[in-house]
Amino acid sequence: MNLPTVQTIRSDDLVEFLQLHNMEVTEAGDSILRVVRETELPVFLNVGNEVLTFEVDLGPVKDLGGGNLFFELLDENTAIQPVCFAIDNSHPDDPRLILTESRITGDLSDREILSVFDALELAADKAETILQKYLK
Repeated sequence: MNLPTVQTIRSDDLVEFLQLHNMEVTEAGDSILRVVRETELPVFLNVGNEVLTFEVDLGPVKDLGGGNLFFELLDENTAIQPVCFAIDNSHPDDPRLILTESRITGDLSDREILSVFDALELAADKAETILQKYLK
């Protein structure tokens, strides 16, 4: 028998939704959540009034390959969309390479949130491949 599917709509707050999808969520600061899915790198969510920003810290960039590395990362940005490589320079003595993405909070869907986590996971794997060449 070929049974039809039934689409349902429900609303969960963000933390509850993430936990329902087997993610570990802890508060990491004012309006910052640390989210870990399985064995992946932590994702930091900055929960703003209108924007939800996702960030994965890939490490310091101070002693990495310079221009060649940055060119390769920027070139890869087109392949890893919707996320992108960026530099977090909020601490000038310790600039960090990050993966980042943001979403407007007004009408978030489950697929939208989960797709960002999937994209971050794939991009982190790409970053590992690229960075291995420069960490020798």
